[in-house]
Amino acid sequence: MYETLQRYINGIPAIRQDSIDAAQTRVDSLIKPPGSLGKLEHIAVKLAGITGSTRNNFQKKCVLIMCSDNGVVDEGVASAPQEITLAMTGNFIKGVTGVAVFAKSSGADIKVYDVGINSDEELQGVIHRKIRKSTGNIKLGPAMSYDEAEKAILAGVDAVREVKREGYDLIGIGEMGIGNTTTTTAILSALTSTSAEKITGNGAGLNSRAYANKIAVIDTAVSANKPDINDPVDLISKLGGFDIAAMTGAFLGAAFYQIPVVVDGYISIASAYLAVMLNTRVKDYLFLSHVSEEPGYLLYTKLLGLEAPLNLNMRLGEGSGCPLMFDVIRSACAIMNNMATFEEALSETSEEYLSNTQDT
Repeated sequence: MYETLQRYINGIPAIRQDSIDAAQTRVDSLIKPPGSLGKLEHIAVKLAGITGSTRNNFQKKCVLIMCSDNGVVDEGVASAPQEITLAMTGNFIKGVTGVAVFAKSSGADIKVYDVGINSDEELQGVIHRKIRKSTGNIKLGPAMSYDEAEKAILAGVDAVREVKREGYDLIGIGEMGIGNTTTTTAILSALTSTSAEKITGNGAGLNSRAYANKIAVIDTAVSANKPDINDPVDLISKLGGFDIAAMTGAFLGAAFYQIPVVVDGYISIASAYLAVMLNTRVKDYLFLSHVSEEPGYLLYTKLLGLEAPLNLNMRLGEGSGCPLMFDVIRSACAIMNNMATFEEALSETSEEYLSNTQDT
């Protein structure tokens, strides 16, 4: 299995510098003050490096949602019961969640994956890639075996291969898993040697006592499991979840298959960073969406060296920021596709002037 994963890690192509240069030249020549469209210009240029074209128009967009349960909920770190993971997974299919309505508004689809929900129920419309039912309790030991972590990462790669085959050319990565802010913060604490107290949020609304317990659980998990911080797979296996692993694989797969990929919030950015640890080229295919309200989010952006263009005080998860970013990307494409350059605009103005002069 390791050899298969290594093939994807090593097979990520570099983005096209010649296309980036051509796109930058066009951006600089458009009828506007230099840099006046800010991050939209950077997005347009980055897209050119991925696709090889200065003009892009993404026809099929999709948010991939990885769903799994986390054994650490046994420690009382979440305000919602574990059963909510299964319930919300069904609600994605019904189209009534935040990410579902945003996706519909932006003309995008959603695909929902069960990679580790703690249930034997197979929901209609959900793609079943279950590694097993829930991870272990990270306070007491590793979340999963190393082999299981690799298997879950490959499930994410496979998901991207499938949507690539179906013609999707722009994707976003989201999740659902009660307890996954705990696993995400544990990974961040290990990576940065930062105490949990400084980077832990209260998730979906913990009271002060439960919040203090969550901090203690994270510190204990990091200390007890002793992950290798230079090995993303070991980090996932010791402190993560099947959702994080599959999302990491999805980001890796997007880069391998040269598909622009949008990062959602806190859980998503952690997975994106783990994918970048596997191969730094993954970063060139990533587009952050919104700033998460979780305290650790900005630390992940610093690790990545990327900024999110949207700050909407969101902390929903699910992949809800991805369809919003799809619309921003569409606007960036419109700049390149429809704005005139100074040369084009002046030429048209001159022709119109000469025509009017001749008519008189």
